Amino acid sequence: MEKIYNILVINPGSTTTKLSLFKNEMPLFTENIAHSSDSLKGFNSIIEQYEFREKVILDFLNSKKISLNTIDAVVGRGGLLEPLISGAYRVNEKMINHLREGLFGEHASNLGAILAYQISKNNSIPAYIVDPVVVDEMEDIARISGMPLLPRKSIFHALNQKAVARKAAADLGKDYHKVNLIVVHMGGGISVGVHQKGRVVDVNNALDGEGPFSPERSGTVPIGDLVQLCFSGKYSQAEIKSLIKGKGGIVAYLNTNDVRLAIEKMKAGDRKAKIVLEAMAYQISKQIGEGATVLKGNVDAIVLTGGISHSLQVVELIKDRVSFISLVMVYPGEEEMLSLCQGVLRVLKGEEEEKIY
Repeated sequence: MEKIYNILVINPGSTTTKLSLFKNEMPLFTENIAHSSDSLKGFNSIIEQYEFREKVILDFLNSKKISLNTIDAVVGRGGLLEPLISGAYRVNEKMINHLREGLFGEHASNLGAILAYQISKNNSIPAYIVDPVVVDEMEDIARISGMPLLPRKSIFHALNQKAVARKAAADLGKDYHKVNLIVVHMGGGISVGVHQKGRVVDVNNALDGEGPFSPERSGTVPIGDLVQLCFSGKYSQAEIKSLIKGKGGIVAYLNTNDVRLAIEKMKAGDRKAKIVLEAMAYQISKQIGEGATVLKGNVDAIVLTGGISHSLQVVELIKDRVSFISLVMVYPGEEEMLSLCQGVLRVLKGEEEEKIY
């Protein structure tokens, strides 16, 4: 008889804390707790919110009459840490210190490990993170940018890419560690990962806007013109960064970061919306083509995922350009909570060894 594990999953956003409780892979509940601007305005940084958010979590569990004594493990969304290989990492003091100091950057997901650790310490259960955005399995050749001062970095939607890649491999009737896939996560940012027999050997830095442009990121832009813009005196460093991430891509052209609204404009005959959406699909397709060369054409499948993959129009635009390379599989949306749970389950069941930061 299969052993049952109860796993609490914590996924912090900038203004929300998402909670799920799983019995093995079956969700007992999922709740997205919103935090008002008034409740957060007294905090100077995201890290300062951990005690407030911990209380919110414990109060919610209490309201559901869920005892922490019944939970076998707690897992938080991984944040910005030093580069790591894929897997489930036991949270330790070193990790917590790096996240609290913001040593590798500040992000709402940094709270995930901290919240999981606080809850685990008080209840003598293990705390984990799984496949944070800094998963780095790139080949050395992929790190060479052409400028030694600026090596290419692996920062991408590792959690969803890895989970969807495993699902796609299973649907192909194959082992993830024996297939070659090109996985495209399409959300506010877009990452295109080359999965070669279980490792993401090349991927664009989706956090900083490298690669295809997206609803909120500029993508790779003409570098000489960018340098001139930086030194034009018209923009501060912060403003340039916001043009690249936050105010770049679709929102810069169409004043919306919602692809659904852009598609409505296109359907209504807006030529600008049409060409911008087609250009995004065009750039994604080119990045997929680059990935195919990394794999020397040996591609078992191209996998599209993330929120934008709900859009049949965008999916068809991409398929039209890349179907000659390989089969295109589509898994709309993301299942971050289940993916975090599954990563811990593989450790608890002895299918993988836990990793130490």
